Amino acid sequence: MLDTTVELHQGRRVRVARLGQGEAVVLLHGYPENLQVFSQLAPALARQRQVIAFDWPGMGYSEAWPGGATPLLMAQRLRQLVDDWQLDKIHLVGQDMGGQPALVFAALYPERVHSLVVMNSLVSNEAETSWEITWLRLFKLNQLLLQRFPRLIFWRALHTFLPRVRALEKAVYQDLWQAFRQARVRKFIVRMCAGYEAQLPRLPEWYWQVQCPTLILWAGRAKHFPLAHATYLQTQIPQAQLVVIEEATHWMAVAQPAEVAGHIGAFYQSFSSSASTPGQTAAPAAAPAQPG
Repeated sequence: MLDTTVELHQGRRVRVARLGQGEAVVLLHGYPENLQVFSQLAPALARQRQVIAFDWPGMGYSEAWPGGATPLLMAQRLRQLVDDWQLDKIHLVGQDMGGQPALVFAALYPERVHSLVVMNSLVSNEAETSWEITWLRLFKLNQLLLQRFPRLIFWRALHTFLPRVRALEKAVYQDLWQAFRQARVRKFIVRMCAGYEAQLPRLPEWYWQVQCPTLILWAGRAKHFPLAHATYLQTQIPQAQLVVIEEATHWMAVAQPAEVAGHIGAFYQSFSSSASTPGQTAAPAAAPAQPG
């Protein structure tokens, strides 16, 4: 479990975890997650940099902010947090529904971004998704399932996001479930899903504006957002690198944190001669996965 504190931003409580020192890496989660989904990835990345994970306002144990919940508005909220933290530039890592606001942020605020990593996210309105995601993209059904059957949604996520042989640590499971079961969190997620679905066709207008070094890091066994989403995104960001972890599933940050951290570390080293904190030796990167 990551140690957390509660900060006030925009007059509302935001749960935050901070580790390490140096250039800041900000981790963006999706749902039914919160910052504890990075409980093993964050320490691995923090060996070389400062790492900040937070519960999105309205999700986890953070209070909601006024307004909608589109990727654009989420990116603007991230900008407010980055300003409050007095960070000039950041490295962004977004997974699942954290991927879209990460992409929009990188496009809108290029002067604030060192690099971008996108993992297992719904980035194409045309590429195929799992039948579960297809159904959940229908607003009325999404609303019904999230409001009335939270345990079913959470159970299905656990059984499709992780390999069969891997389970969440008990403390992480309880933290994620106790947050997701709150009606206010699920109400926000309903709004967020509607906002994301409405803005998804427009997102490619921002993709091509992303100029920072970009890594598209995908699970080879991503059930919900297959590799077609990754290859599509690469066509929209021509300078992006695509790396596939062949045996990984959706929550590879949980099941394979060392391998994910190794690829991200190698990516950082590829564009920065100062990837290591002065006085330290960079950890060896994992062996490259087969590129898509």
